[in-house]
Amino acid sequence: MAGSGETFAVRRIYCVGRNYAAHAVEMGHADRAPPFFFTKFADTLVPSGTTLAYPPETADYHYEGELVIAIGADTFQVTPEQAPDHVFGYACGLDMTRRDIQLGFRDRSEPWDLGKNFSQGAVLGAIHPASEIGHPVAGSLVLKVNGVVRQDADLADLMWPCADIVAYLSRFDRLAAGDLIYTGTPAGVGPVVPGDIITLTIDRLTPVSATVGQPHQAVQASLPHQE
Repeated sequence: MAGSGETFAVRRIYCVGRNYAAHAVEMGHADRAPPFFFTKFADTLVPSGTTLAYPPETADYHYEGELVIAIGADTFQVTPEQAPDHVFGYACGLDMTRRDIQLGFRDRSEPWDLGKNFSQGAVLGAIHPASEIGHPVAGSLVLKVNGVVRQDADLADLMWPCADIVAYLSRFDRLAAGDLIYTGTPAGVGPVVPGDIITLTIDRLTPVSATVGQPHQAVQASLPHQE
């Protein structure tokens, strides 16, 4: 957590799909529909500065820069007006995606978990308490790859703002302290390869960065020697 030596115990990770109009269009969708969510395991989360092993079974590994909400209290069936009282803070995050796998499953109308939910698939920066920075409703979001701007948007462009996201999700499940919500990415997503450096900055938040590394080597089973 920003400004302290304390850490935030992550419980669950929710992600909002297609929450910026321009990104919805580039993914083949144009209408503002109710938000939809997918999840990542908590142990897919890694901190800013991590070298991300290029994941297996993909040739189209994408970045997605996002504002992340950290829930700080029991949250169930709240209104958008009540939702900010249940938010602990906010952070920069990267929703890493195996795009070819995701789209392949999507085109077959099958679940695309394997395109999103994999080791090191979520990167998180320092969490800033809302008590110190307020609740962002606008502000610059800029993602660069090797210093070149790839995503440039404003949080005001979120089709479903943070309070609405929290309220809507709380209709379906009881949220609790430790839950993270990745709020969606703007237009400009694209592939990265080993050696690329990704940086994301959002107004009032600590930037997040990650380096794309080489793929992990296959692990060979080692059985005890028997005589």
